[in-house]
Amino acid sequence: MTITSSSSLPSRLALLAFLSFSSAFCLWKSLRLRSLRHRLSSSSSSLNPNSTPNPNLKLFFASHTGTSQTLARRLADRLLSNGVSVDLVDPKSYEPEELPKETLVLIVASTWEDGKPPPNAEFLARWLAESVDDFRVGSLLLSRCRFAVFGVGSGSYGPQYNAAAKDFSRWMRSLGATEMLPVCEGDVDLGDVDVAFDSWGGKVIGLLKGGGGVDGGAFESMVESDGLDVLEEDLESEEEEEVVEALESNDVDMEDIAGKAPSKKSSGAVVNGGKNGLREMVTPIIRTSLEKQGYKIIGSHSGVKLCRWTKSQLRGRGGCYKHSFYGIESHRCMEATPSLACANKCVFCWRHHTNPVGKSWQWKMDDPLDIVNAAIEQHTKMIKQMKGVPGVKQELLAEGLSPRHCALSLVGEPIMYPEINTLIDELHQRHISTFLVTNAQFPDRIKMLKPVTQLYVSVDAATKESLKAVDRPLFGDFWERFVDSLKALHYKEQRTVYRLTLVKGWNAEEIDAYTSLLSLGKPDFIEIKGVTYCGSSATSKLTMENVPWHSDVKTFSEALATKSNGDYEVACEHVHSCCVLLAKVSKFKVDGKWYTWINYERFQELVASGKSFRSEDYMAITPSWAVYGAEEGGFDPDQSRFKKERRHGAASIRS
Repeated sequence: MTITSSSSLPSRLALLAFLSFSSAFCLWKSLRLRSLRHRLSSSSSSLNPNSTPNPNLKLFFASHTGTSQTLARRLADRLLSNGVSVDLVDPKSYEPEELPKETLVLIVASTWEDGKPPPNAEFLARWLAESVDDFRVGSLLLSRCRFAVFGVGSGSYGPQYNAAAKDFSRWMRSLGATEMLPVCEGDVDLGDVDVAFDSWGGKVIGLLKGGGGVDGGAFESMVESDGLDVLEEDLESEEEEEVVEALESNDVDMEDIAGKAPSKKSSGAVVNGGKNGLREMVTPIIRTSLEKQGYKIIGSHSGVKLCRWTKSQLRGRGGCYKHSFYGIESHRCMEATPSLACANKCVFCWRHHTNPVGKSWQWKMDDPLDIVNAAIEQHTKMIKQMKGVPGVKQELLAEGLSPRHCALSLVGEPIMYPEINTLIDELHQRHISTFLVTNAQFPDRIKMLKPVTQLYVSVDAATKESLKAVDRPLFGDFWERFVDSLKALHYKEQRTVYRLTLVKGWNAEEIDAYTSLLSLGKPDFIEIKGVTYCGSSATSKLTMENVPWHSDVKTFSEALATKSNGDYEVACEHVHSCCVLLAKVSKFKVDGKWYTWINYERFQELVASGKSFRSEDYMAITPSWAVYGAEEGGFDPDQSRFKKERRHGAASIRS
C-alpha cells in the first residue's frame, strides 16, 4: 500500500481535471468540425437520405409583366455560353417538394402588390414561408443548396422595395441554404436594372466557374486545408474561431470568408458608349416592355406609336375627339414623344409605369433632327403596313403617308427633353402642327417653350392631397410646381388647355376646387375626359368602378361651366371618347357660333412669319355635328360608323 502525502493531492486533482477537460475539448472540437464540414458540403445528405441530389442549376423567374423572365432568359443564355448547364424554371410549374434535392438555385424576383412576389411565384413563396415557420422541418432542409437572388423593384415604394427578393433570400437561408452572393437589387425608377443584373450575373458565373471567385468544391477545399487544419493545430486563434462561429451561425457568406464581399447593391447605371458617361434612357428591358405595347423606339429616349384612331380614320370609321374639337385629321396624326421618362407615376397611366422616371434629364441626348426624321420614318412604315387591311381607303392611306399633325404626348414628359424647342421648329418646318401635353411639374420649361399649335397641362386633381394620390409625383414640392405651371400657362398667347381626367372616387367630386384653379391659368379650353380603364396593375388600384359614364362627365362639365360665371361654356363633345370640351366664351364664340377648330395653314404662316400672334388668329368655325348636344354626338357624318354587337359569343358588325 502506497501512502500519498496530502501535499501531492492538489496536483493530481489538477492533472485529472486537465485530462477530463482535454477529452471533452477534443470531443467538442471533433463534433464541431464535423458540423462545419456538414454545413459546407453542397453534396451532403438532406433530411431525406433516399433523395438524389440534382446537379443542374435551377434558374427561377418570379415575373408578371415579363421583366424578370426576360432577365432570366438572358442570364440562361449567358450561362450556357459559359458552359454552365441550367434549367430555366417558371415557379408555377415547379413542385417545391423537389427543392431539398437542388444544389444550385438562382432566383430573379420582381416585387408585386404589397411587397409580395408575382402570382406565378406565390405557391413557392408560401411553401418556403410555411417551411420556415414549421418546427418539424428544421434548419437543414436545404443544406445542400447554394443560391443567389436578384431583385427587380421600384425604389419609390419605400420599405416594400424588392421585398419579395429579400424574403426569398431570408427563407432560403433559414432553411439551411448557403447564399453565394448578397441580394442584388435593380431599381426600375433609376433605370439601372440591366447594368446591375449583368454585373450580378458576371459574379455568379465567376463563382460557378471558379474564375475571380470560388465554386463550392474550391471553397470547401480552401476551408479544410487553410482553415480547419489551422484550427486543429491551434484552436486558440481568435480570428479562425470567429470564422467558425460565423459559419455555424450562418451570419456570413462565402465571399465574406474569402475576403471578397461585394456591395449590397450594384452601383452605376452607365451604359458603355454613353456620351460624357451618361446612360441611355431606354434600357433593353424598357425597350422590350414598350415594344410589346406597340411602341417604335427611336434612338435612346424617344418613341412613336400608331394610334387606334389613326387606324380608324384610315378605314373611314371616325376620328378621335381632337378631330371633333379641333379639326385634326386623325389619319394624318403622328403620336410621338422625345422623352419616355416622366416625373409622375399616375394611377391611370396607360403604360403601367414600364417607362423610366426622373426629376431632371440625366441621360445621353439624341439630336432633335434625327428624332424627327426617325419618327416620321417609323410612322410612315406603320401606315404602309395598313395597306391591305380590310376597309382601309386608298385615298386616306395615301394622305396618311404625309403626317400633318403631331401629338407630343404618349408616355413620358416631352418638355423634359432639353432640345424640345428645336424639335418643335423641325416639325413646324415640315408643316406639322404640334399638340404638346405636359404634366405640370416643370413650370420653367413651360415658360421657355416656343409657340406650339396647342399646349396642354394635365390637371389631374384640384387639391394637394388628391393630386399626390392621383399623380404620385416624385417632387416633394409637387404642388408648388403644379400651381406655377398653371400660372405660366396664363402668359402663353397661343391656344392653351386644361386637361382633366375624371376618376370616380379620386377627383371627380372636386368641382369647387377645380373652379378655383381656372383663374390661375385662364386657359382657352378645358377638356374633361373620363379615365380609361387599362386593366389591373401592381401600380394601380383602379377598377371599372372608377370609370365615369359619359353622362357623369357631362354633369361635371355643365356644373363647372356654371361655376365659371359665364367665362366658359360647354362647346363640344365626343361621346365615343367620353369627353367634353369647355371653351372660353369671349374668344371662341362669335355671333352665337363656336370657333374651336384650327386653321392649320394659317397657323403655319404665323409661325413662319416670326411675329407674335394669338390663339384667335388661327381659329376656324366648328361644324354643327361636333357642337355639344348635337345628334351626332361628335361623330363626323362623313365617316361610316361601325358598331359591334356580341350575342352568345358571336360578333356581328353593322354599318
